[in-house]
Amino acid sequence: MNRRDFLFTTLGSGLAAVAGLPPGILATPASNLGFRLTDVTDAAGIRFMHNSGAYGGKLLPETLGSGCAFLDYDADGWQDIVLLNGMDWPGHKRQRSMLRLYRNNRNGTFADITKAAGLDIEIYGMGVAVGDYNNDGFPDLFISCVGQSHLFRNTGKGTFVDVTHSSGLFDRQGLSTSALWFDYDRDGFLDLFVCNYVRWSPEHDVFCSLDGTHKSYCTPEAYRGDTCWLFHNRGNGTFEDVTATSGIFDSSSKSLGVAMLDYDQDGWPDLLVANDTQPNKLYRNLRNGKFKDVAIEAGLAFSTEGKARAGMGVDVGDFDNSGKLGIAITNFDNEMIGLYRATAPGVFDDVSIVSGVGAPSRNTLGFGCMFLDVDLDGALDLAVANGHIDETVRNIRGNVGYAQPPQLFLNEGHGEFRDVAAEGGGGFDKPRVGRGLAYGDFDGDGDLDILMTTNNGPAVLFRNDQLGGNHSIRFELVGTKSNRDAIGASVQVFAGDLHQWRMVRGGSSYLSQSEFPITFGLAKRDKIDRVVINWPSGRTEEYRDLQASKSYKCKEGKGIEPL
Repeated sequence: MNRRDFLFTTLGSGLAAVAGLPPGILATPASNLGFRLTDVTDAAGIRFMHNSGAYGGKLLPETLGSGCAFLDYDADGWQDIVLLNGMDWPGHKRQRSMLRLYRNNRNGTFADITKAAGLDIEIYGMGVAVGDYNNDGFPDLFISCVGQSHLFRNTGKGTFVDVTHSSGLFDRQGLSTSALWFDYDRDGFLDLFVCNYVRWSPEHDVFCSLDGTHKSYCTPEAYRGDTCWLFHNRGNGTFEDVTATSGIFDSSSKSLGVAMLDYDQDGWPDLLVANDTQPNKLYRNLRNGKFKDVAIEAGLAFSTEGKARAGMGVDVGDFDNSGKLGIAITNFDNEMIGLYRATAPGVFDDVSIVSGVGAPSRNTLGFGCMFLDVDLDGALDLAVANGHIDETVRNIRGNVGYAQPPQLFLNEGHGEFRDVAAEGGGGFDKPRVGRGLAYGDFDGDGDLDILMTTNNGPAVLFRNDQLGGNHSIRFELVGTKSNRDAIGASVQVFAGDLHQWRMVRGGSSYLSQSEFPITFGLAKRDKIDRVVINWPSGRTEEYRDLQASKSYKCKEGKGIEPL
């Protein structure tokens, strides 16, 4: 069903359909942004409520969850949705809580198929990483958890099987947070990186109090850190723990977010880890199975004042189309978002103040963040989910609330951003206790829709509708010699004076994952001159004169075709 058919199907013969306008435009005056966001959660059939398990005991994990993902689990070309959930603590059972898998019905609605897919289980889930670790054409799910995390293999028949034991990932207890799949040794099989926050268990929960009497949530300083984990894919369905031998081991880290990048542009994937009250880590891939932390040399470990901030979420993107990396890291309130731009090979400067991102984020506590071209003008914008960890924060700091408005920083060019969340429509700027954030084109109209989770609250799906006539072009990559998801592939698009590049990546944001297909905004351009794809295997392919407003499938070594 194309976009026009979808509008008429959902609106019938109403005035909006006759006018050819997206739903919500007649009820709310159109903005001058060139796009409009509409909250379609209920209409799409997304009925989800996160359960942190909070009962008054103030246990640390209650403040953190949870994440979400867009994925095409059944390989039908339409983006489905996964929402992570916590659960009640032992001895305080009130309800049964599960993660949710929603299948895209291809008409703007979703069906809850959790039970039919074999995912009807209770776990204290935190984050989700999507990746086809066995290269069978169907995405698998790694769910990071409080306690034992889980790996679910996609059978390709609409169901998932828990293979945590048989894969060698069992008996790894932790307070695990963000995770991602990436092929760090470029052998064609996806490896797994898992963040861990602190060493915590219900039995060893620390009593913290603001008044000496009533328990409150502790800051991470009350706990010892914990190392992240790196698991090497043996290619036979099992994994080897290479945390210690790879140089990743660091028991001082308190990791919440991770993003994949190629910071030195050598064609090998590196990792940027956002740490809470500890220095951030930039793990440079040494191309021999080992990594080295170079965050201090790169200018990413500390704030400009030389302090470790409370890093939560992280994303990477070329937001000024310079061919150089840009990085966003969300932090605690009174710390601002860290927005970094590469100024020399391997060196970054924090440009949050001069970009217009710093001051508006000073009194917010950011979690999920992501670069996306929300208005398809050819420049990456920045979306941020905000929300505090303690409902009593207003009593402590009157200028900071528990529920906080998300932010949508529109890229105005020349390195400057403006928060347009209040103008975007759909109640996007409503205060929420935001956590996870992901993007995906769930309705197939060529622009990027937004999925947000809240702590102990509902998930929200925002449909993006273009009003300014801007075009896009989308690419779905399939690896053959490279890993099938093509994670690590870079794509460059040339259209007149516009030059953009993106990388196929897992992870980023916070506990969440966006879709794999890559979207380029082209403004009013109706075609691109050429696209250049650099595959993880080292192969380079180039295609010319492609039409805008279309999606293309590129299969490594097999050519390109419109979808």
